[in-house]
Amino acid sequence: MFFVDTIEVAGLGNRGYLAGGERTAVVVDPPRDIDRVITAAARRGVRISHVVETHVHNDYVTGGLELARVTGAAYLVPAGARVFFPRVPVHDGDRVDVDGAAGLSLRALATPGHTPHHTAYTLEENGAAVAVFTGGSLLIGTVGRPDLVEPRLTERLARAQHASAHRLAAELPDETAVLPTHGFGSFCASSQTAGEDTTIGKEKAANEALTRDADTFVAELLAGLDDIPAYYAHIGPVNAAGPVPVDLTPPAVADAEDIAARLAAGEWVVDLRDRIAFARGHVSGSFNFEAEGQLATYLAWLIPWGKPVTLLAESPGQLADAQRELTRVGLDRPAAAATGTPADWLRDGEEPSSFPRAVFADLAGRRPADGVVVLDVRRSSERAAGYVDGSVHIPIHTLHRRLDEVPEGEVWVHCASGMRAAIAASLLDSAGRRVVAVDDTFEAAEQAGLTVRRG
Repeated sequence: MFFVDTIEVAGLGNRGYLAGGERTAVVVDPPRDIDRVITAAARRGVRISHVVETHVHNDYVTGGLELARVTGAAYLVPAGARVFFPRVPVHDGDRVDVDGAAGLSLRALATPGHTPHHTAYTLEENGAAVAVFTGGSLLIGTVGRPDLVEPRLTERLARAQHASAHRLAAELPDETAVLPTHGFGSFCASSQTAGEDTTIGKEKAANEALTRDADTFVAELLAGLDDIPAYYAHIGPVNAAGPVPVDLTPPAVADAEDIAARLAAGEWVVDLRDRIAFARGHVSGSFNFEAEGQLATYLAWLIPWGKPVTLLAESPGQLADAQRELTRVGLDRPAAAATGTPADWLRDGEEPSSFPRAVFADLAGRRPADGVVVLDVRRSSERAAGYVDGSVHIPIHTLHRRLDEVPEGEVWVHCASGMRAAIAASLLDSAGRRVVAVDDTFEAAEQAGLTVRRG
């Protein structure tokens, strides 16, 4: 008998896996915080014999090197990956025993496309494939994007994705479980994943990589590629060099004077509370990245790389969770942190800043003649399907560099659900603009008759 446990990294839309038998197990694409993996193995009562990577990741810092060191496991990395640390290079067709007593082994399948060296791993029980760890190759209903390595390679890699998907479909039984690393909200997926689990057979019926000819698939894949998070450019080199061990010890405590000094010095002070609490009252100049949202993705995307960040949290638990999540994208050590409420973070005599929240129905009666600016901070691909008539479009990940492009007036900022609008509202508020955060779904804008449809 075998097991497969999922190591969920929900904030980044990724999954790692622990798979094995009664005695030993393999870990595939582990997250940076390896204590979660070690705990999962201890719960199963197994020794980690192998740690494997499907590819050199761009979207998160791997825990693979450190996990292998701590556990004494063999560290398997695709042979074609250009890395600068000792590892076991894996070639197409290589096989390793995972748990001999259980008849479990792992077979490598070259599946270039997401990267040139990408490798999938088939978990076999007594020689029969039972699952395939597809990394950024075949995802649920889609594939990993091919444009993260080098622009000149993008079309070639897109064609390789098509071929790799067909190789997996041809060589593996329909009942084989498909276990991808990316695709659950990750920007490494070429489109949104639908569903939580799948098989080779299901993908044959539904995945466009397997239902369309190569030319049609490639043309549509390339046309649908979205913006790449800026921090990806830093994560790949970190993983290739070999990440340093993660440090989750609490950061230095910041008092009100320290927070004020850091703001004055141009550092980023990030309030992790929910957007309702932030709008009601916050430290002037601070930014709002909700701990319960896609904290790591958007903070790492927006913050100038290497800029010191101070975290403000409502509780030690919220702070610890946020610190853990940020290490996964290379934001390793907050410069300082504080917990509590704005009353704890403001100096004597200072008052908290605030701004109003609204819904799209509130906007329906207000127009540019009233001095209202409607700012859409969604991505271009989202806006292509429809937008608020007369709105200004500046995607959230570019707003901090383009604040001077926002027209004069009261800014009503929106996204698709409210989370990104809250970030944008905090950026605008920090810059001294009068802002209203539209905390609503974009469907409500359509219902209020505010939108222009495209296509």
